[in-house]
Amino acid sequence: MSKGMNGYHGVILDIDLTSGKINRKPVPVEDTAKFVGGRGLGMKILWDRLKTPGIDALSPENPLMFMPGPLSGFPVPASCRTCVVTKSPRTSAIASEYPQASTVSYSNMGGFFGPEIRFAGYDGMVITGKASSPVYVLIDDDKAEVRDAKKFWGMGTDEFDRKFIEELGDRRFRTCYIGPAGENLVSYACIINTAARAAGRGGTGCVMGSKNLKAIAVRGTKMPDVADHKQFLDFLEQAREGFKGTDFTKGWRYGGTARALAWSSGRGSQAVRNFREGTFADIDKIGDEAARQKTWIRDFACYCCPLSCKKSGAVKTVSHTGLAHDGPEYETGTMFGANLLVSDLGGLMKEISSGDDYGLDIISTGNVIGFLMENYEKGNIDRTFLDGIDLTWGNVDAVLKMIDKIARRDGVGDMASKGVKLLAEKIGSDSDKFAMHVKGHELAAWNVHVDPGMGISYVSSNRGACHLNGRTLEEQNSNAMIDSTGVCLFADYGFGEMGLQNLLTAVTGIEWTKEEYAKAGERIFNLERMFNFREGFRREDDTLPDRFFAEPLTVGPGQGAVLDRGEFTKMLDEYYEKRGWDPKTSKPTKAKLQNLGLSFTIET
Repeated sequence: MSKGMNGYHGVILDIDLTSGKINRKPVPVEDTAKFVGGRGLGMKILWDRLKTPGIDALSPENPLMFMPGPLSGFPVPASCRTCVVTKSPRTSAIASEYPQASTVSYSNMGGFFGPEIRFAGYDGMVITGKASSPVYVLIDDDKAEVRDAKKFWGMGTDEFDRKFIEELGDRRFRTCYIGPAGENLVSYACIINTAARAAGRGGTGCVMGSKNLKAIAVRGTKMPDVADHKQFLDFLEQAREGFKGTDFTKGWRYGGTARALAWSSGRGSQAVRNFREGTFADIDKIGDEAARQKTWIRDFACYCCPLSCKKSGAVKTVSHTGLAHDGPEYETGTMFGANLLVSDLGGLMKEISSGDDYGLDIISTGNVIGFLMENYEKGNIDRTFLDGIDLTWGNVDAVLKMIDKIARRDGVGDMASKGVKLLAEKIGSDSDKFAMHVKGHELAAWNVHVDPGMGISYVSSNRGACHLNGRTLEEQNSNAMIDSTGVCLFADYGFGEMGLQNLLTAVTGIEWTKEEYAKAGERIFNLERMFNFREGFRREDDTLPDRFFAEPLTVGPGQGAVLDRGEFTKMLDEYYEKRGWDPKTSKPTKAKLQNLGLSFTIET
């Protein structure tokens, strides 16, 4: 990398597991200037590496990238995130000419792993190939090697986390790893970091398992220089003041994301009973107040974060007494709780613990199990189909059995491991109308009946249904940039209008104006869309499940709410027009791509 580009090491660690070769590759200055880091830089590398569309996401060619951002590792509030970028094993197009067509996948995890990559002297790592047997990667500053991991294969994440630290002999190593679900190539397996944080969505753990890669351990002692140290300290103090003593910060510390459980149910926007409803009558039994009283013992934070949104404890007074684990959070509490009509807090905690130990994306797992519960209720499948499991609503024991079967791909779990889109094709009986996915990626824990803006977020997301995508293009561009800086999306509010731009300017030496910041986010989002277009995705893939248009909510404050298909189509037309995309195909126009500096994609 050329001299003068502050805030970056200018090096990506490139690991080929097939050959065992490890190289340090320079990052072009132009790429860091235009795509920043994290999600954006990972997307640019993915575009450059996978020039041929239709490559199988589980093939050795598919790169698996761990990408912090330029603020990662600096003492910036919540500068803790790592974006895992790859081609998705989860999604598929309606009419692509490529049988293995899928979208980009990016998944963001907290903890301490991303900052440690930066401490080790890298702006990210790219892993390709496939090891002949299970391995792990050890990175200790300039030292990087591939080691045998056969003795760890098959371990759940809790046991592995303990055994791996013993193997490494130093708790200063930061690690991430897969569980049995990733090893068994469950399509929605995740990557776990410190036992409960996760790169949860998009099947990143499945891609990692396809490479026979059990884990990565990183330790380092370096950081790049900042462009203007005094300016950086001034802006850093302003950022810290933005979090001190505010209701925003206090709310996160008290309830974490679980504080949204009662709020969402109260407005009718929660996923309940496979998205049939938006309000859960027993929400107070599993919400943040119940958890405070019956499970939570400790609030803890990711690297340099003032929010302390993670909650951990031991079940005290309900079923499964003594179980120690994190949660519930909003997504896990909804998808394993409200969506399945589980109101037993101890049982819910056991479900969450089991899902994490297997290394499953709990959002997709809860969606899949809810889909099977509804089919069982309607008589589309029977107990023989379910290997004898009485999969009724609220039945914690049955849920735990399904989690186990999915993770091991045993019996019905093999079909279920592929997600609701393929399950619906297998089951038939019009079950596709309530298979809750977009492009094959299951919906998260937010219902759409009362919230058409969330519907736009789901259908326009470049990784398939995504609740963190943003309801408007302005939110989407901003979120793409936040995911590229290394800062947590939850903390954005605390920085104020120009906080992140000012910090990026001080660190990198590039003048990040409000306009340039928004344009960079738009550039990243459009490059993702062009990757998907190259794979064969079109406007017809940007569609919601029929349930939201045909089945009004029947209980709660949202009673009677249903989407109007014509109005939603109009909203989507307006979105494409504002984006500068062809409303017939969803492809960004030539003028838009040129304006964003994406001319290299035009011939796609």
